[in-house]
Amino acid sequence: MRVLIAVTHLLGAGHLTRAAALARAFARAGHPTTLVSGGMPAPLVSLGEAALVQLPPVQIAGTDFGTLLDEGGARVGPDRLELRKRMLLDAFRSVRPDVVVTELFPFGRRVLAGEFMALVDAARAVAPRPLIVASVRDILACPAKPERIEEAHRRLGPLYDAVLVHGDPNLVTLERSWPLSREAAALVRYTGYVDEGGEAVAEPTAARSEILVSGGSSAASLPLYRAALAAAASVTERPWRVVVGAAVAQPAFEDLRRSAPAHVAVERARPDFQALLARAAVSVSQAGYNTAVDLLRAGVAAVLVPFEAGHETEQRLRAECLAALGLARLLPEAELAPGTLAERVRMQLAGGAPPRPEIRLDGAGRSVALVEDLARRPPRPAVAPPRADWSPLDDVLRRTAGEGRTVAVWWRDDDAVAATPGLDRLLEVARAFDLPIALAAIPRGVERSLMERLGDEPQAHVFVHGLAHLNHAPFGEKKAEFGPHRPLAALAREADAGLRLAETACRAKLLPVFVPPWNRTAPELLPLLSGLGYRGFSSFGDRRSREPAPGLRQINTHIDPVDWTGGRGLLPEEAIVARLAAVIAARLDGGADADEPIGLLTHHLIHDEGVWRFCETLLDRLKRHEHLSYPSPRTLFS
Repeated sequence: MRVLIAVTHLLGAGHLTRAAALARAFARAGHPTTLVSGGMPAPLVSLGEAALVQLPPVQIAGTDFGTLLDEGGARVGPDRLELRKRMLLDAFRSVRPDVVVTELFPFGRRVLAGEFMALVDAARAVAPRPLIVASVRDILACPAKPERIEEAHRRLGPLYDAVLVHGDPNLVTLERSWPLSREAAALVRYTGYVDEGGEAVAEPTAARSEILVSGGSSAASLPLYRAALAAAASVTERPWRVVVGAAVAQPAFEDLRRSAPAHVAVERARPDFQALLARAAVSVSQAGYNTAVDLLRAGVAAVLVPFEAGHETEQRLRAECLAALGLARLLPEAELAPGTLAERVRMQLAGGAPPRPEIRLDGAGRSVALVEDLARRPPRPAVAPPRADWSPLDDVLRRTAGEGRTVAVWWRDDDAVAATPGLDRLLEVARAFDLPIALAAIPRGVERSLMERLGDEPQAHVFVHGLAHLNHAPFGEKKAEFGPHRPLAALAREADAGLRLAETACRAKLLPVFVPPWNRTAPELLPLLSGLGYRGFSSFGDRRSREPAPGLRQINTHIDPVDWTGGRGLLPEEAIVARLAAVIAARLDGGADADEPIGLLTHHLIHDEGVWRFCETLLDRLKRHEHLSYPSPRTLFS
């Protein structure tokens, strides 16, 4: 089999390390393997006989997984993302794989969904179709929003053949961190933990003298390193070694060395780390995947300080599971201090080596065997996506031209708060089709990065999207922030606050147009908006009046491609096309809203690849017709 593995690590190199171990295992088994890496290069990660394709790398700062940075720390723009996608597809066409493995996606890496979905779509389009497999660690970061989980399951069902979970249910099941649907659970195959280090033979207990402190490859372990140096000052009867990851900047590394007591060696990460671990009396570390594998293999007493910044829960759960089996002692990150760390180290020194658990560590080889077994089964045929019937739209546009009429179209996108890859793609599409766009921004959520990003976009304008996008509707009723469920005075007060915040944050880009979250508003609020300083109002669907209050112009949106009740993917294309054709026909037939521009509504933060592709196809078709105009939001609401 020809195998292609796609991985992008963002925080530390654990994802790359595991993917590289799989690549080596496939290559050793005689399967030509190519690993496409989209994260920062990691010199200590070996690929063996597998080939490497390095994409223009991306990384993150801290735990901000929504903001991608290049190798110099600058925010990644759409050009780099497009280049990455093109190189990934070039690799697919060059390798012509029989197996495609996406590491973590679709359970994670939503910020890179565009390139991952492009790879999956390319695999589905060829015949015979390659196996498509997701590769995930034992514990996942579960999104707070249920729709994100549904989105992952929606992609798994029709697109993937299996989910390789690189863990052992005797330690932790995937359901402990991710609520699997019945269909997703049917795809799960546990492989055991991926350990490619060979057999570690511990030396006699007497030779286990050193206390070994490590923190993986990221800079997130600096607090642990500093606490360890201070703790070592009170545990002087043993030598200490602090192994510092490559991502820690050199000045910080030098500070650690200068502050180290005489019995503590501070050095950079080294390739013989596993041998050091096998000889250690106690290991002090975080609780990442590869660290856990190393500890299970070495059989060393461990103190685990799981990484928990940014509401991360993965390492804490893994540390708790190891501690429950007597394999480690937990020190929560919030309790990390020199005294508590020294106490835990002394307890582990007194306790001796932990028991040997029956947990599988042959995950790389078993992954190969599972994929080989899947490949022996009859392949699923390549399925081309159904082609929508666009004839209703083509017919009404021909009628528009025949009658010499011009219909106006405008574009509103809701829920903007910050510069994100989704926003980059939205603005890239708008530029490609030379279209003005109105961004309904949530005043309390607006970050400086949003306005910095819009500074070079002359055709982008900002509306006021409520205040905080909070639902105040009673349980069981449709969501609304400005619905009739609260006193009118409170609604007016918050509408005023939203405008004032937007004026401060958005300045010249702002148009005083009120867009209610969820497109629902108490009718009694509309007459008050103009007195607050608003000049426009925009919702969804047919409007009742051009001017619902003196000085307040209303222009709505009418076409939304998102299936809000069915998983938030794309609505059936023919339904969207039919709706648009009917709205245009109503303008031609001289209805009450014959002069209202037709509004396209999008939500860049939640679009999957299907929604993006449909929007681009739709705009391409519309722009080919001369009898459609695209007025600026500033003109519409002036």
